[in-house]
Amino acid sequence: MAGVKSLVAVAAVLGALASAKEIPVNMTLKAELYEGGLVHEQIMAVKHRVWGEMANQNALSATQHVSFGQDRDYVACEDGVAALDPSNPLNIFRCHNLDLYDFKTHAQLGSSARSGAGSWGWTSPEGREFVAIAQEDGTAFAEVTTRGKLVYLGRLPQYGLAPKSIWREIKGYKSFILIGSEALRHGIQIFDLSKLLGVNASSPVVFSNEKDLTGFWVDGLPLGRSHNVVANEELKYGVATGFQPRTGHLKAGMVFFDLTDPANPKTLGGTGVDGYVHDAQCLVYRGPDKKYNGTDICYGYDEDSLTIFDVSDKKNIRVISNTSYEGFAYTHQGWVLDPQWQQYLITDDEYDEFNQTGLAADGFPVSYIWDISSLEAPKQTGHYKGLRRGIDHNQYVKDGFAYQSNYGLGLSILDLRSVPSDPTGKGIKEVAYFDTHPEDDNLPGGGNVTFTGSWSHYPFFPSGFIVINTIDRGAFVVKRSGQED
Repeated sequence: MAGVKSLVAVAAVLGALASAKEIPVNMTLKAELYEGGLVHEQIMAVKHRVWGEMANQNALSATQHVSFGQDRDYVACEDGVAALDPSNPLNIFRCHNLDLYDFKTHAQLGSSARSGAGSWGWTSPEGREFVAIAQEDGTAFAEVTTRGKLVYLGRLPQYGLAPKSIWREIKGYKSFILIGSEALRHGIQIFDLSKLLGVNASSPVVFSNEKDLTGFWVDGLPLGRSHNVVANEELKYGVATGFQPRTGHLKAGMVFFDLTDPANPKTLGGTGVDGYVHDAQCLVYRGPDKKYNGTDICYGYDEDSLTIFDVSDKKNIRVISNTSYEGFAYTHQGWVLDPQWQQYLITDDEYDEFNQTGLAADGFPVSYIWDISSLEAPKQTGHYKGLRRGIDHNQYVKDGFAYQSNYGLGLSILDLRSVPSDPTGKGIKEVAYFDTHPEDDNLPGGGNVTFTGSWSHYPFFPSGFIVINTIDRGAFVVKRSGQED
């Protein structure tokens, strides 16, 4: 694997020599490093090593973490910290403009594996807020009360007898959640969160894959694995991305399934035209590019590029554009700034900080700004650089603010509202953050450039509560300081 790192560095050199920030995809590097999965395998190996070391150091043990008493209202972010236990540095969290309302360990959320991954939420018609918290051995369910407390309601074990995998991602479709995993034969679980409405918190329910799933889909997944799952609620379909093997006819790209009847999902088609797709966002296009108005579009984050797909015909998907950028190492994930007017998009690169490439060579996370006014010719117009060292991961945009899970840095909230008037990113400001991983606070640059801490979060609850799911601790509930209920 040593050659992998040197070849990725070559990609950064090529990017630095380009005259524009966005550059064509280097097909030689793509073939040597990405198509066969070498870079992805290296990243996963590093993560396994880090998490193994954490387990050996007993970092996943619930006993070291302080419980948040349910009679306690919240812990205010004061003087830059939220002190859950002022006597214990491991329970004093750096913060700015985010107060802590609750914390539950993965053990308290029903997991024996005690490590977490993705998350998603749902708000009932009556306004009750529920969250699904992915863990290595399944998915935990909790209600977020009006006081910001996590009330554990039960869990859904991972599907079948598949080996455990920490890689478990969740997206929402109406009241349903779609749960995918890297575990072999896992498939996509389709579970209706409205089942939680009748659960009594005093008797949490372990739901059954045989009796309680609304639907299950695996037909389009050769090995039953997926790296991520996506939903287009408007057009009633789901997407599995990054499914293995890469040598299959769809090359681990995207495969689509119909959700018109969630109890009977049917495979619609797929694509491997750009090889492996790590993550995607699929929307009906509404924006300045009139040629594509109303088109079914997927923005793909394809390891070495931002790739925009026309997926109107699921059996004949075509690439609209395929664009790389200076200093790329692993194009990971992104989100449009406004789904109703898709002119700008923000992306992250999961490996540029760790691999010390491009703008992220000093270990400070970089968010890349794209002008997608032309879907056929996206422009990388600028960037934002984080204030503390770390690695960026999953991010979502709500009302002009990016909510980023940045591993050991925890949750960062960036104000992107200046981007339409200044696409360079110079006007972007971090307005709030909550650091879920105090263990690295004293390191140079204020953080550890490795894969610990916050994997994901859910920022879309009307109440303003945000649930952060971490790899090593559990789930936090935070809210902007002074925010009205």
